[in-house]
Amino acid sequence: MNVSTIEWVITLGVTLAILALDVLIIGRRPHEPSRRECVTALSIYIALAVAFGVWVWQAHGSQYGVEFFAGWLTEYSLSVDNLFIFIIIMASFKVPKRYQQQALMVGIVLALVFRGIFIALGAVAIKEFSWIFYVFGAFLVITAIRLALDTEHDDDADNTVVRLAKTYLNTTDDWSGGLKLYVKQGSKRLLTPMFLVILALATTDLLFAVDSIPAIYGLTSEPYLVFTANVFALMGLRQLYFLLGDLLNRLVYLSQGLAFILCFIGVKLLLHALHENTLPFINGGEPVGVPEIPTLLSLAVIVLTLLLTMIASLVKTRMDAA
Repeated sequence: MNVSTIEWVITLGVTLAILALDVLIIGRRPHEPSRRECVTALSIYIALAVAFGVWVWQAHGSQYGVEFFAGWLTEYSLSVDNLFIFIIIMASFKVPKRYQQQALMVGIVLALVFRGIFIALGAVAIKEFSWIFYVFGAFLVITAIRLALDTEHDDDADNTVVRLAKTYLNTTDDWSGGLKLYVKQGSKRLLTPMFLVILALATTDLLFAVDSIPAIYGLTSEPYLVFTANVFALMGLRQLYFLLGDLLNRLVYLSQGLAFILCFIGVKLLLHALHENTLPFINGGEPVGVPEIPTLLSLAVIVLTLLLTMIASLVKTRMDAA
């Protein structure tokens, strides 16, 4: 895929402009967004993602178009799972509704930064070390098993980093400081709950970046598609948080569905690694004649899994309620 410098510059410029506009809107009027506001913004972001995918299809070929849509849906699904952690963090620190938009925006910007770093590292690793696909594949399979077993995320808000901050730094649970990261109390400077919220968001974003980047590199090896799929997956996440609300709690099988998708992509990566094998202790350093999973089939599996996950979750919660 030949991506020109102009395409990269325009993509980065538009991304920064949208983030700046979002930050400006939130900064001028902190509030809990209305349903109409969320639906409008989310519809625009999804329409932009679909339009971009169609443009990639037309400008660079159908193969890359399919790779973008498969990567975008996978990253979007992982981002929705990320919302569960955001909800737990907000509840754990009792973040007032009027401050949640700002906290979410910080979390999304941090997620974009971390993913950008790991995208660059992943691209270099793939170029220099073909065997990295073995590592990515095994990592995704292990992550899938962990995700399938840990569906509650009970310890995600009060993680090790946050506990260390509470233990060794001067902190306060009082939200009277608002969005400030520290307040003065006499001669002491106390770190506010907002500081701890951002710390919790940063550490969980880092962990999610480690999980998500190998997943999308299993669907496309093009850094441009990896980056744009992640950008579009994170756009509208803040609005989705307020729009879905209690519906997130009804997606009881989301973790299992995502675990299946990650395991599927992990197997796809391992098969690709065997097909391109250069490790001397595997088949004498020669490629292994195993079938590879085409991206179009991967897209179909991802879409079908997400649909079945949502239907099964809603049926289960409806039956429990009845």
